[in-house]
Amino acid sequence: MASNFHLEVGADRLATLTFDSPDKKVNIFTRTALQELERVLEELSGRHDVGCLILLSGKPGSFIAGADVEEIARVTDPVEAEAGSRVGHRLFAAWEALPFPTVAAIRGVCLGGGLEISLASTWRVASDRPDTRLGLPEVQLGILPAWGGSTRLPRLIGIAEALDLILTGKTVAGRKALKLGLVDALMPDARFLDEVRDFALERAGQKRRDDSGAGFKELLLEKNPVGRKILFDQARKKTLEQSRGHYPAPLRALEVVRVGIEQGVRAGFDAEARAAAELATSKISKNLVHVFHLTENAKKENGLAGAEPRRVRHTAVLGAGVMGGGIAQLIADKTGLPVRMKDVRDEALASGMAHAAALFDKQVQRRRLTAPEARRRMALLLPTLDYSGFSRADLVIEAIVESLGVKQEVFAETAKHVRADAVLASNTSSLSIAGIGARTPERSRVVGMHFFNPVDRMPLVEVIAAEGSDPAAVNTVFAFTRKLGKTPILVRDTPGFLVNRLLMFYSTEAFWLLDEGCRMEDLDRAMTDWGMPVGPITLADEVGIDVATKVAHILRDAFSDRLPVPAWLDKVPQSGRLGTKNGKGFYLYEGKERKGPDPSIYSLLGLHPREEAPDPGAIADRMVLPMVNEAARCLEEGVVRSAADVDLALIFGTGFPPFRGGLCRWADQEGLNQIVATLERLESAVGDRFRPSDALRATAEAGGFYARFG
Repeated sequence: MASNFHLEVGADRLATLTFDSPDKKVNIFTRTALQELERVLEELSGRHDVGCLILLSGKPGSFIAGADVEEIARVTDPVEAEAGSRVGHRLFAAWEALPFPTVAAIRGVCLGGGLEISLASTWRVASDRPDTRLGLPEVQLGILPAWGGSTRLPRLIGIAEALDLILTGKTVAGRKALKLGLVDALMPDARFLDEVRDFALERAGQKRRDDSGAGFKELLLEKNPVGRKILFDQARKKTLEQSRGHYPAPLRALEVVRVGIEQGVRAGFDAEARAAAELATSKISKNLVHVFHLTENAKKENGLAGAEPRRVRHTAVLGAGVMGGGIAQLIADKTGLPVRMKDVRDEALASGMAHAAALFDKQVQRRRLTAPEARRRMALLLPTLDYSGFSRADLVIEAIVESLGVKQEVFAETAKHVRADAVLASNTSSLSIAGIGARTPERSRVVGMHFFNPVDRMPLVEVIAAEGSDPAAVNTVFAFTRKLGKTPILVRDTPGFLVNRLLMFYSTEAFWLLDEGCRMEDLDRAMTDWGMPVGPITLADEVGIDVATKVAHILRDAFSDRLPVPAWLDKVPQSGRLGTKNGKGFYLYEGKERKGPDPSIYSLLGLHPREEAPDPGAIADRMVLPMVNEAARCLEEGVVRSAADVDLALIFGTGFPPFRGGLCRWADQEGLNQIVATLERLESAVGDRFRPSDALRATAEAGGFYARFG
């Protein structure tokens, strides 16, 4: 069996232990690797020929990615979960107790257990390569750092900074890690190994640092019980605001950190182990691990079979609105490619460039870019009122008004100015890709590339393949989406595609509930309490009421009796209410800040809100179950390939609560037979639109979404 660890000891008493997991792209602490590490530590503890030991990775661009997620997914026994935590404690304590100093040489990704063994090292050094990232992302899997990280990190960098990492799961780059004191030195990658050796040789045989007190940040807030109480109380309040109580891991981590600080290291380790037992076996953790697997598996998808993507060297964007400017900025930022941005109006181009500049400025403010780098990338955006330069474009992305006739005209005109093999992509949210390309020569190269707003934050892109689409064109868009740092989902060309089709069933039911007398704020509160990032009425304001109503009509026409809309719907945009884009919507606004609901909306629409608050569970059923019903139809029609695609698309495209695992997984856990029964009751009580589809009944009989469409 191939070894995970390789030890070398030089004549200068400098030793290296190289971690190189066989048959894996990154190092992870599998059960086998941990067992081997224990044997290595037993040997090292008796060595007298080592002055300093360097921990290295044999993987380019990665140090250690952490624990084996498959083990986390598998464990169901709290006793076993607690024992797994204590194994890490024992091994890393043995590493910490070696009779010579240790140096963790971090080059690339250092996450979870990788950072925890680094925290147990005498020193930590990092490469300055841009992909070096350090963090403890365990809360994103519904657990907490339970191999000593929750206890050691606050003692190294201070409570406040440690909580910022532990409670969010975010990672930091090498320069930030140095500033925090998380690493002792940042070294040039070109000479990294030589620099590490020099660093280790200087410290060979030196007495181990005492982290029992000298390593604490000397911050007044953290040095006394009153200050610490304020700090922990503020952290708890912020965590509850962000998680709304749906994610227990950050709150448990907060408690564990407090124990480690106030009662000592051993008590901290015990608290970690007990918390791991509770969290790792929870439904929420299993659902978050499921989402992690969805994300990892999506990275292996390649679009349509049978064609390689074409290389993209030059790009262009049609339309310089918020979407167009955002897409152009994203291309310049993520690919470093020049991008033509065309519009028919000077003021639109100025607005698009200003939007892109604001996005770059935000990155500079957050220290993700330097000002010179932001200026260099901004210079890649080339505004134009004509088609000059389009002859070089390999990919053109259209982001203009949502009108089939206008898009057809623009695509037909654009085709005259680009090469015959240039890929033409539309950012339409609901219009037929085949229809958009109907007047375009070489129409097989027309592909859908549906971004979600805001472009810089939403991770999903629907890549829409029409019947007869050139697989090479589709795969070019699919591959380019990945270069933009987005997750592509391949979708068939059907009305609303996937996300907007499902979301419209959700949103339209909110309008019907409003029609029945529910208050806007009650609807929004019910769904944010259920786990959605914003409520349905707020969502309409944020999407744009004009856009939402236009899509509602398109899908109403496509699905007729399944998706009726209230008669008053068009009155909202006709009254000048467009939502956040013009500061007038269902809600009142001061500048961009949303205030309370606008009570005048009820009289405008002829509605009479009830005083009593409705049952939140009943509201959730009314809004979520139609999506489940329609998801079964989508999968049966082949709109996407699997239930996993539905779940990932809704999580990344709408913010569907990850702690529920995705729409299909949630429905499977609730029980499809129970959902069918609830829909039948709603059909009788509310209307035919709730009738369970034949597709949903067949899926229930097959054992669930993942059993039928896994």
